[in-house]
Amino acid sequence: MTAGALVVVGDIVTDMVALHGSPVMIGSDAAADIVLRPGGSGANTAAWAAALGSEVRLLSRLGYDSSEWHIGELVKSGVRPHVTVDPDEPTAVVIAMVDKSGERTMLTNRGAGGLISESDWDPSLLDGAGRLHLSGYVLFAPGGLLLARRAMADAVAAGVPISVDPASTGPLGDFGVARFLHETGAADLIIPNLDEALLLTGADTGERAALLLSETYGTAVVKLGAGGALAAKHGEVVAMAAGVPAEVVDSTGAGDAFAAGFLTAALQGAGEVTALEAGCRAGAECVAQVGGRPRYGLDLNRLYPIHTD
Repeated sequence: MTAGALVVVGDIVTDMVALHGSPVMIGSDAAADIVLRPGGSGANTAAWAAALGSEVRLLSRLGYDSSEWHIGELVKSGVRPHVTVDPDEPTAVVIAMVDKSGERTMLTNRGAGGLISESDWDPSLLDGAGRLHLSGYVLFAPGGLLLARRAMADAVAAGVPISVDPASTGPLGDFGVARFLHETGAADLIIPNLDEALLLTGADTGERAALLLSETYGTAVVKLGAGGALAAKHGEVVAMAAGVPAEVVDSTGAGDAFAAGFLTAALQGAGEVTALEAGCRAGAECVAQVGGRPRYGLDLNRLYPIHTD
């Protein structure tokens, strides 16, 4: 049992994952195993947190084309979805090209997810909440930024702590580092990966970046991939955890799984070291499979069924 629900505000995405063994050549073909998975940074975090024992509520926006399937997948994972179905836009889609090292390159259409707005917010989501967690992708669209501001203001008023995952260096850089730091100033915890942490601080090491970010947010947890993770509080590194060995199949969702493991452990009262270790275990479990969500008995490369609404 947790001390309160985890409320996640973030994206739900249809992931098309292409596992290719040879380099992709422009103007030519490359053989690949292609699978369909439910995804999205916010939804992935929510699903992993539910699988790990948190009570999870997810606020998101879906499209008219596949909302029934996505809602069903979230419910099966134990997440309580609070979603608006857009009647005019399709659900966000990501084409993830994954090479033999497990590294991915993504093509993204944000679809209905890019239209999430303050009108989608329901303050009652914070009733009994232990933490509000924001996926950075929400902030990168005008309506989503207004939503994030409102959700954070209501969380502050309700005494609910706030965490944020910066999401990705590309859109983060386009949004602006100073602007991102300003807009997320109400958060007491930030969970970037190494590249995001370096971008946000201009530091040259993960440790230095964590120190700087912890001076801004109070607590910073920097994900180091196979190198594990570290946590800093108020300008001092307070915990480190080694990476958990895993055969990397697909890195999609690994950072989301880590965040879920860390946040769930923290909500259950764990200290920083234990929470970091929980995050590393979840991340290692995620990279050993295809897609960014926990599995439900499906074979590694089996296509999910999908129903159009």
